[in-house]
Amino acid sequence: MDLDQSLSGIQTNGFCIIEDVIPASQCKDVRDSVLATVEQDRGNYNPETAVGFLPGVINHNQSFAPYLADQRLLGMADRLLGHGVRISFTSAIVNQPGNARGRWHADWPFNQKNAGHIPPPYPDAVLHLTTLWMLSPFSEENGGTLVMPGSHRTLTNPTAGNGVDRTDPFPGEMKVCGRAGSVLVLDSRLWHATAPNASEQPRVALAVRYAPWWLNLEVLRPESQERKRLTSATGKSDNKVPSVPQEVFKRLPDEVQKLYQHWVVGD
Repeated sequence: MDLDQSLSGIQTNGFCIIEDVIPASQCKDVRDSVLATVEQDRGNYNPETAVGFLPGVINHNQSFAPYLADQRLLGMADRLLGHGVRISFTSAIVNQPGNARGRWHADWPFNQKNAGHIPPPYPDAVLHLTTLWMLSPFSEENGGTLVMPGSHRTLTNPTAGNGVDRTDPFPGEMKVCGRAGSVLVLDSRLWHATAPNASEQPRVALAVRYAPWWLNLEVLRPESQERKRLTSATGKSDNKVPSVPQEVFKRLPDEVQKLYQHWVVGD
């Protein structure tokens, strides 16, 4: 799929797949490494949902870092968000066998449950991109991400209490499937949900989000004054994106450093 086809998929359906961002020869090693990192910290495992989640995984594991500046991915981000694109989130997600179906939502900054959010009605513009990196294959059996094609063009989403049951299956929903090493790119407005994993193996993924240079990310930084102000004013919490220590930043490839320099702390 070339850039124009990918952009057409985002515009029409709200998503597209870029294949082989991580080469097949490297994907198993990256998957095993990320899975081991998540399993080392059981504090991020939710037994009720059977999902492991590790925010700021770049601080603990850089096995996937060389691929974050893939030119197909950044070319798309530049066309949709303009120059100076930055990474806003880097999280590991492990759906264990038997995990619960998740609730319909759109991602930050469109999730109305967050302190930092854009209130509806939303402008008809791409303001943030969510990418889901398939370290395991995404399949019908192991729970490829559920999406509602075209829902990115609506003016709101189910997190706004708009009368939609966030746990119900929707007519027209689909599971996005793809081989390991592929990246699912979503307009962050797109309604999506976690699908149950009916296989016997964990489904391992990364959630990496890309933001334009002008989007204020400080509400995500745990120690920021902006976060304190917004959470106090709204009475809501927000995602936490840990800052990146200098020693981690220096290990990243030059092209990837440009995507993280706003998160760096320390001398």
